[in-house]
Amino acid sequence: MPGRKCLTQQTLSLPSAPRTVTPQDRDRTTNHFSDSLHFFNDPSIRHLISSQKKTNQWRRWSEDVIPLLVVPYLSYMQETSMLRYADTVRQPHGDPVACHAGCGTRSIKVACVFFDSLSEINIIACPCYPAPLQLLRRGLFPCAPVSPSLAVDLRVLEFVRLLFIRQSPNHTAWCDAVETFLDGMGYKLTSMHSLRRRFANALHWYRVLNIFARDHISILIADTRKDKIRVQPMAVEQPTEYLRSRCSLCFGANDWQKAKDSRSMPDIIVCVDACFTQKRSTNARGADGHDPPNPTPSFFLPKDDVQAMEEFVQCCRGERRRARASRMEPEEDRYEKGMSVPVSVLDGCGESFTAADEKWEKASTRFFTDTGLMALLCRHDRVLWIANLTSAWEKQHYSLALLDRLFKHLPPQMTVGLLYDIGCQLERSCRKWSLLDESILSRLTFAVAVFHAYGHQWPFQLIYHPRKCEGFGLSDGEGCERLWSSLKQLIPPLRVSGFNQRLFVLDTQIHHLDARSLQGFGHWLHRRWIHCQTKKNAALDNLQDLDLDEDMLCAEWKAQIAHQTRPAPRQSRNKAAEVITTLLALEKTLDAHDASVRELEAHLHSGHVDNVVELNLQLVDACSRRTKVSNTIRHRRAALGVEDKAELEKMKRDVYLTARLNARAVKSHIRDRLGQRKFELERLERSYRASINTEKLHANTQHSIKRRKPGILKLVSTYNGLCSQIQSLIRQQRVPPFAIPPHSIPHDGIFQLDVDDNIWQDIGLDDTTVNPPAWLSDEAIRNGIRSQLEVDRCLEEEAWLMRERSVMQEWMLTEWEGIQGALMNAGSDIVLAFHLASRADELVNICVAWRRKVQCVPCAWSVDRWGPSDEVLLRATHEQVQPSFRDEDDQSVGPVGEDDEGDSDYDEIGDDELMDVIEDIALVDKYRYDIDPDDDLDDIEDDFMPSSPTRCPTR
Repeated sequence: MPGRKCLTQQTLSLPSAPRTVTPQDRDRTTNHFSDSLHFFNDPSIRHLISSQKKTNQWRRWSEDVIPLLVVPYLSYMQETSMLRYADTVRQPHGDPVACHAGCGTRSIKVACVFFDSLSEINIIACPCYPAPLQLLRRGLFPCAPVSPSLAVDLRVLEFVRLLFIRQSPNHTAWCDAVETFLDGMGYKLTSMHSLRRRFANALHWYRVLNIFARDHISILIADTRKDKIRVQPMAVEQPTEYLRSRCSLCFGANDWQKAKDSRSMPDIIVCVDACFTQKRSTNARGADGHDPPNPTPSFFLPKDDVQAMEEFVQCCRGERRRARASRMEPEEDRYEKGMSVPVSVLDGCGESFTAADEKWEKASTRFFTDTGLMALLCRHDRVLWIANLTSAWEKQHYSLALLDRLFKHLPPQMTVGLLYDIGCQLERSCRKWSLLDESILSRLTFAVAVFHAYGHQWPFQLIYHPRKCEGFGLSDGEGCERLWSSLKQLIPPLRVSGFNQRLFVLDTQIHHLDARSLQGFGHWLHRRWIHCQTKKNAALDNLQDLDLDEDMLCAEWKAQIAHQTRPAPRQSRNKAAEVITTLLALEKTLDAHDASVRELEAHLHSGHVDNVVELNLQLVDACSRRTKVSNTIRHRRAALGVEDKAELEKMKRDVYLTARLNARAVKSHIRDRLGQRKFELERLERSYRASINTEKLHANTQHSIKRRKPGILKLVSTYNGLCSQIQSLIRQQRVPPFAIPPHSIPHDGIFQLDVDDNIWQDIGLDDTTVNPPAWLSDEAIRNGIRSQLEVDRCLEEEAWLMRERSVMQEWMLTEWEGIQGALMNAGSDIVLAFHLASRADELVNICVAWRRKVQCVPCAWSVDRWGPSDEVLLRATHEQVQPSFRDEDDQSVGPVGEDDEGDSDYDEIGDDELMDVIEDIALVDKYRYDIDPDDDLDDIEDDFMPSSPTRCPTR
């Protein structure tokens, strides 16, 4: 444009070396503001459209104003003792710097907003001494980078900044309250522009300036540490400085290999999950493009990286599909390359989560441009990276992009344990399509998050559950759920925000959560250690009472894994038996439909009908169902061979065999219905996932749970009746030799899932229970295996906590030495010395809180000292004010573990109870129903035929 400076978007890099604040710093502004954007001398310049003005203003803020104001802001904060003695507008901070360059000046009238007043001032701005710098030295921050009409007191902005990270940000309500408050005291804005937009602009860029200033001090400290490392280089490669800044307990060790344990434990544990409530609506006016990006660092992956991973995944899958196009014939059950569970279980598990997981209800891309978030967190619930979701469902390339970024920041030998709700399916895809390099897969251990474990088939539990899988200790993998809970107050305002503004607000909120969790690390370690010792002692007491050999329990556990994760046998014989069993169930269903039709016809012929139309509709529906079942039976009979037809007639005449098959089918269906009920309960227990129609969702969920209860109790009664029939046949000796009577299921406690183990036992209902193995038939050994596994996980957790205890002290010592080195480098610079001393005071307060809490946790290796001297720590102990996050009864701060009791919405709910049930579910469920997905078995009544033990029909 004529007469204007050409501005281009560029990446901003903060200074990496200490800068001494001198009077000359104030005069350097001429290099940044000596262009005609300040003063329009060309009368031919036309007014810019709103979007162009906003873009130019955004660039001016990002590239010129904010970098320029960092040093003056730090200086002002030092001279006012962090705004404690801030000057008012009537007492300007510092003398104006006269312009000696002879450049043009301009008088600007600025409305100034304070806590208790509203006033106007006139400033004379020129390129040598621009308006933002003048206002900042008066303790004000402008709403515009060149010619502001409004400025806000820094104390007001700081208060609102702290307020809006503790509650849902609402600029409209705040500004309306301020205007009303000031209006009541006789202060009125004379400008035609509203306060809200200008105040929001000033607040946003003040927050950016605050981030720049804090990063400036952090870079000085980091550079001092790097200089020390150059002098004393480490023997092994370390994680990047970014990861070290993200979690001090995971990546703060001076030598991460020092913590290597003899157990097969990963070096770090991370979790991944998606959230589809953090959406952004599509622009109602159809506008394209995004608001300008912010110059601050972000946790979000670049959009180009996510798109590149998506294209790579599509390319890999396309090539492999073409290579396998000729293999369309069915294959026998087997192990896929690198997997520990057979294909039949992998397929069933994938179908289970597709049908039953509530997250299958995704966001609409028609109404939402950004459909959600996917986060990668460490074991301590610290965000490492986030991916912005734009698809209608949870595609794998998002999680792969996060993992790819993680491994780029790790040393080549560092191993990772990954907890993901569908981690088993992610590993299968990675190995099947070669989505991750073998050098990464060999360092990656997949597991499933604890709370969603019951949605997977039992063979998956044996391999992927963190309480069964070695190395994960007591980590639950639900850190992402806790993050979504902490961010839920941002759902309404971010639904209608700009793209980059949404990312900025989320980044700011996550930084706030980081500060809280850093303070609470000592309390977190203390709680986890106490919880671990309690669980371990209880399990050891149980093992002592059982008096079983540990080697024998380990051998039985390995035998159980080998037996229950083996591929299913060939389907020739079993398939015929399943078809015959299905036919028997269909015939019973047909009899039930016949009885229903006869009852409705009798009622209609009786003449005592209140609503004839409704009764006729019921009769038509019943007849239709009967016809459908009859056709299905005819189709299946026609598919039977001669031998199968003879076997069917034989089975129909064998009362015992028929009763046993029916009992096994009904029992399997009871398990299935209880699992579906658990998925419904999860929607209530995790109610914060709902966003708009919460009450309607809860009402429907509660109705669904109540609706299932009578059906489950009816199934239990049916099963117990069949058990009584089998026991009667055994007493009459009308059964084969060695027949074992099955156990009935009591109605009491059936919905608690842990009262009676008989629900999960198939003894007496199959042909292979004459000599069952000890891990199946011996209750003491089964109980011993559970206790031994709990002891093993508790010992792993102890190793994790002891390592983290030592890393915590090493990190504190390194940070303290870095600050002290930066203080020495600052020399006579009183501004840097002030801010470094403030950072040192923050570190001392954290150290005091940590030391007090971790006294009970032993170190994995000895560390000489914490960093601050005993005198400094003692003085801080007496002087510091104890904030709420250090209260003994506060359970909501820091990384929340499964032992917390502060928030039942996202704690690990009933983990011990749930694990016992999961272990018992399908403990002897060796019978995997391989039903053709094209067959329609919905005609079979619940009483007669089960669905797959893990598939929940969508309704």
